[in-house]
Amino acid sequence: MSAGLTLRGLAERAGTSHATLAAYEAGRAVPRVDTLDRILRAAGYATDIDVAWRPDATDAERRAKGDELRQALELAAMFPARHSARLRFPRFPRRRPA
Repeated sequence: MSAGLTLRGLAERAGTSHATLAAYEAGRAVPRVDTLDRILRAAGYATDIDVAWRPDATDAERRAKGDELRQALELAAMFPARHSARLRFPRFPRRRPA
């Protein structure tokens, strides 16, 4: 992860569990907006997104807000970092039978 945190470290900072973050990462669960904001802040990122209906907005303003939302969703799709499917562990020499 670019923030230099393990998944467990991020979970502790964000006030959630490792299992919850793993579920978000695997796509088994979807965080609420406030939860995603808390996780992003724990990793050192800030969110600055306002989503509100503005009936007086122009088409250009709506497109700009849509672009902002798309960018935020693209960031969320990249977070948290994906882990290798391969478990790495030290190799120990084989013991020969006595």
